[in-house]
Amino acid sequence: MAAELHVALVAADREVWSGQATLVVARTTSGDIGVMPGHQPLLGVLESGPVTIRTSDGGTVIAAVHGGFISFADDKLSLLAEIAELSDEIDVQRAERALERAKSADDASAGRRAEVRLRAVTAR
Repeated sequence: MAAELHVALVAADREVWSGQATLVVARTTSGDIGVMPGHQPLLGVLESGPVTIRTSDGGTVIAAVHGGFISFADDKLSLLAEIAELSDEIDVQRAERALERAKSADDASAGRRAEVRLRAVTAR
């Protein structure tokens, strides 16, 4: 079994993060999943939620991901997201304002996106 896996987190508009990791935790339509080196091949649908990447150098990368797919084979993990942003790129005040606007407009979809962004920030 390999000691690490190669991870690529890609949004529709850019590569968000790429590197070596020892563990990735993501939310799928079947529930949360943790992927480590040597995991069985998988293909799944991502739900909106934070993705946690434990890097090979002992660090942690957290991203807010909104929809997409997860694929793993041969110690290569691809997270192909509709929208993704690293937690340290998120403007907390802007996300809080977006959540308030979504609540007042009764926009559940926008509310979920804002909540995921805030959860990603608080998880760092």
